[in-house]
Amino acid sequence: MSICTVCVLTGDQTGQELLDEALRVLDPSVIRMRNLQFETFDLSLENRRKTKNDVVRAAAARILETGLGIKAATITPGDPDDVGSPNALLRNLIHGSVILRTGRRIPSVRPLAGVHAPIAVVRMAVEGAYAAEEWREGEGINEVAYNKRFISRRTCRAVAEFTFQYAEQHRATVFGGPKYTVSPIYEGMFKEELDRAASLHRRVRYDPQLIDATYALLLETTGEALVIPALNRDGDNLSDLVLKMFGTIAGAESVVIAFDDDFKVRVALTEAPHGTAPSLMGKNIANPMAMLLACGATLRYVNSKEAAIASRAIYEATLESVYNGVKTPDLGGQASTSEFVDEVIREVRGKLEVWDALGE
Repeated sequence: MSICTVCVLTGDQTGQELLDEALRVLDPSVIRMRNLQFETFDLSLENRRKTKNDVVRAAAARILETGLGIKAATITPGDPDDVGSPNALLRNLIHGSVILRTGRRIPSVRPLAGVHAPIAVVRMAVEGAYAAEEWREGEGINEVAYNKRFISRRTCRAVAEFTFQYAEQHRATVFGGPKYTVSPIYEGMFKEELDRAASLHRRVRYDPQLIDATYALLLETTGEALVIPALNRDGDNLSDLVLKMFGTIAGAESVVIAFDDDFKVRVALTEAPHGTAPSLMGKNIANPMAMLLACGATLRYVNSKEAAIASRAIYEATLESVYNGVKTPDLGGQASTSEFVDEVIREVRGKLEVWDALGE
């Protein structure tokens, strides 16, 4: 039995507390996987400063070797001369192209309007506004700020191809797109790659929209499963909106994906999309759903039947726990973080036992 190594990137404040709790569900005694092992890298702000981000570089190098990582939320300092965002550095170092975030209905939690089918946002993970060179010229009222952005065709193609593959697998419509009418050269490149992918995946329904229309029409969705491709900053904004439409940003996982030269998944780095929530630190009341689902998502990228079964059990157990009334305060319940995780672990064990008895 070959060993599967997951790189665990620890973080800060409530983000680290949630990672500690969620990792309990990946214990071999829970998911029945004896070949899973973990290597830990301390990405706390203190250690990033101490190592001058060398720990981030070491983590990224190891993730490229193992193909798997799971990360806690981390602090990004506001001082531009400080260590900066480990997320942006990691994405570049592992050659991440896509960030996948899927809003889905949380049982017993009322979503916005008619939303009930999953909505996945496929965000460009690098380049664009977050990699832009910036500077200012002039003084006083005549001072001018400049921003120099770029996107590459390779990244656009990776996002477009993954978008249509994912939509095909989940029987969803590819919906939305860039504002290419205003930026035909820059955003037009992304639109060209989406159109190209559409021509190669003719079974997928393609409903291109400008980004502003995408926002407006999302509020009128009739419940159709959607996959929305987006540039880096557009996708950042969209994913927060979409997750909140289903009740809470803490209700879904985030996956950074890197591809090989044939656009097959090479690396998957999972995390919770929310921040470090310093106001909740030490209170044991934060919602661990996103971190639990990140654990489940990690197993989706392990090439084994046991991992696929365990992943399904974690996803189902997390959502069913909410349905059964075990909710943290943000969802109107009274369960603590640890109590919610305890319930998920109980459900996972039960599912695996029943499925085994049924020969599944």
